Amino acid sequence: MIRARFLRGAATVLVATTTMFCIVTIKNEVGSLGDSLRHAYQNNTAWSRETLRRLEHMETQINNLVQSVKITDGGKGQNNEESAVKLEKKVVKKLYPNSALFTKWGEELSEEEQKEAEELYQKYGYNAFLSNKLPLNRQIPDTRDKRCLERKYPKDLPTISVVLIYLDEALSIIKRAIRSIIDKTPAHLLKEIILVDDHSSNEDLKDKLDAYISLIHEERPGLVKKVNHKEQMGLTQARISGWRAATGDVVAILDAHIEVHVEWAEPLLARIKENRTVVLTPVFDRVNFDDMKVIRYLPAADAFDWALWCMYESFRPEWYKLNDESQPGKSPSIMGILVVDRLFFGEIGVLDGGMKIYGGENVELGIRVWLCGGSIEVVPCSRIAHIERAHKPYLPDYGVVMQRNALRVAEVWMDEYKDNVKIAWNLPLKDHGIDIGDVSERKQLREKLQCKPFQWYMDNVYPQLDHWNDLVAYGVLINDLKKDLCIDQGPVPGSKPILYGCNFFVPQHCYYLTNGQIYIGGIQSHTYNRNRCLVDTGTESTPSLYDCKVAKEKGFHMYWDFKQGQGIRNRETNKCLEIAVGEDTYYHLVIQECSGQHWKIQHVIKEF
Repeated sequence: MIRARFLRGAATVLVATTTMFCIVTIKNEVGSLGDSLRHAYQNNTAWSRETLRRLEHMETQINNLVQSVKITDGGKGQNNEESAVKLEKKVVKKLYPNSALFTKWGEELSEEEQKEAEELYQKYGYNAFLSNKLPLNRQIPDTRDKRCLERKYPKDLPTISVVLIYLDEALSIIKRAIRSIIDKTPAHLLKEIILVDDHSSNEDLKDKLDAYISLIHEERPGLVKKVNHKEQMGLTQARISGWRAATGDVVAILDAHIEVHVEWAEPLLARIKENRTVVLTPVFDRVNFDDMKVIRYLPAADAFDWALWCMYESFRPEWYKLNDESQPGKSPSIMGILVVDRLFFGEIGVLDGGMKIYGGENVELGIRVWLCGGSIEVVPCSRIAHIERAHKPYLPDYGVVMQRNALRVAEVWMDEYKDNVKIAWNLPLKDHGIDIGDVSERKQLREKLQCKPFQWYMDNVYPQLDHWNDLVAYGVLINDLKKDLCIDQGPVPGSKPILYGCNFFVPQHCYYLTNGQIYIGGIQSHTYNRNRCLVDTGTESTPSLYDCKVAKEKGFHMYWDFKQGQGIRNRETNKCLEIAVGEDTYYHLVIQECSGQHWKIQHVIKEF
């Protein structure tokens, strides 16, 4: 027994000398060891005095080491020996203090590691440095509503083909997406995984990715297929390529920078089994681009504004009355990730192949599905963690192609509301000069499918969209006295419009309404949002901007008489919006007695 105790104690001492963060705890263990050995020595004279002397010497060394660590720690550990001793950290220079990557991550990185991480971040738009170090089968939190865990799904569900679209993704990101799909999709349901490469230049996505696929095929022969574009064709064409290659009953078209949650597929497949004409989307959870943590998102509908930029929207009131977050909710549109019966997708025209690069194709699909006999739902019991990139790979600015694609959608599907898209982009109603491509085939598809008019969509699917029926003119407002200056909303937050060099950006967009109100700084697309009205407070020599409802409540003077090329006169105060040179010799907006100045607004909808 004494020999066993000695061996255990000696092992503890050896660990203590090599494991600094446990040193205080080890010190206490050594104290106990010394007492035990002395007791053993007194009762067993066969023990060597020399052995005991050496062990006591080791104890002294441990105590000295503890004290030296306390001194390094500024003596903080002396007050609480049960706490772990904190070693002094070496100060590392922060090479990229303004980089979004290092805002809340990367404190412990060396300078060399910072350089590598920043280089990869600039290349991919997310933390590929960290991704490369994370396990491919890492555990992510189950963010489903607890009622989802209680649901049971039929065993005879349709099979699913999962399409992953990518352009120059980090290899570890794609491998993790594949691994999560295999691990979290029942084998008898997962028909195949189709990788669609839109002509990546990243060398890692060639031989190294092929080698990983070969490893997968040892486990699941033929499971992963690759489709390689010989030239860059854009997201829409990549999604169409993936659909064409699919053979499963259902096709899920996903981004490659995702990880699926447990039991992600079953609720989608069960819903499509009930109704093959429904197009589905899971709920996205956000994966932070910097620290790769998963952030739970609440279920919400997928929607858009009149410029056709995507956004999240509340479900219709009837969904909230259910008081059950696990229930599917109707959605006006869909984001880039979608799950659909493969044959039905073909019947309704897949995606518009005339779209370029990025943007608008999902809104076009959403409108078409609703108008042509289907519906769209968000399924909260299906969740996918999706990296929100800090920047995207195709273009630094998507505005140009998004504008073109939006006009294409409007021309085919929006009937008398198509002008709202032009207004949202501050384009003239006629002769905007943007080539939207040939839309005759898509118009023929609309006739073939006997689709409903867009007014039905406005009334029954997305009544939250503002009709904008009361607009008479829009664009920048310029005074004839100084044609290089435009009215601008000024600093936000703030309530003072200003004159600023004309740049034609949104802060300078103005709107004149039939009731005499003038909005400045953009116009809201939805009925539940508020615009900001130009007002004469009656007590100041300069104009102000207020939420229109607030301005009305405060009794500010917010109605103006204006004709193109003439003055802007307030109906109640009878004073005019004009420009004048201030003491600083610059022109400023003023409210004063009318002097005959003239204003012009950029685009006229109807004569006023």
